[in-house]
Amino acid sequence: MSSLALTLRAATSRLESAAVPSARHDAEALAAHVLGRSRTQVATAALRGDDADLGERFEALVDERARRVPLQHLVGTAPFRDLVLDVGPGVFVPRPETELVAEAVVAEAMRLQGGGDRPCVVDLCAGSGAIALAVATEVPAADLHAVELSAQACAWARRNTERLAPGLDLRLGDCATAFDDLDGDVDVVASNPPYVPPGATPLEPEVRDHDPAVALYGGGPDGLDVPRQVLLTAARLLRPGGLLVMEHADVQQGALLRTLRSSGSWRAEEGHRDLAGRPRFVTARRRGAAMTGSAW
Repeated sequence: MSSLALTLRAATSRLESAAVPSARHDAEALAAHVLGRSRTQVATAALRGDDADLGERFEALVDERARRVPLQHLVGTAPFRDLVLDVGPGVFVPRPETELVAEAVVAEAMRLQGGGDRPCVVDLCAGSGAIALAVATEVPAADLHAVELSAQACAWARRNTERLAPGLDLRLGDCATAFDDLDGDVDVVASNPPYVPPGATPLEPEVRDHDPAVALYGGGPDGLDVPRQVLLTAARLLRPGGLLVMEHADVQQGALLRTLRSSGSWRAEEGHRDLAGRPRFVTARRRGAAMTGSAW
């Protein structure tokens, strides 16, 4: 047996040498995964001076992380709001920034539920199902629908859906043509679509080399081909007064707001920032009957 503290120190040094962000956090997370404990329990045990035999499996995981394989792929999960989602190769790893998008959707669904309605929510470009599942678990009365183009990503979303919200209507398909059976009946459309412009290749190896390209690049010279299609689909699906919530890159908010305002389909168009102060998502209402009491 060897000191857990010494093992973690060596792993942290290895990850720091590979320029891995949050090296100590990741070393503890990998140890927790091997030991079947929480990261807090591992950190506490190391402070106590406990011994632990992490073995060759831990060393192999540290080597993989040093090669910049995402931590979430190595442990098989990613946190999102109050959820722990299953993730791996072939699906976009949900980011903390998207939690604010989910928060806006949850707030609207809760407002509608409080008024006695059963809100109908659609998640376009669902990926792992993060946004839809957050709403499904936080607003259980909501009627949830989600669509994902990639068969690999949809398989991960289905795995999460079966575990967390079996009643969620998950479909494999294109957001451009999805849910023609819901036209004009949806209360909220949410989306974290692919939006990276073609010349803006992500710097982080975890994103550039491991997140699927279909989930990253939005198409067109500005990366907005898919987001603009999401706007068209949302306009088709939403009832008058229904809410759109869509994530975007920090350089795209102005262009999206101009598109919304010039289309004639929307009102109350707003841009919102993330916790780091960067432009992160837009909201808008489908033109039609006025809404009251909304936070968005």
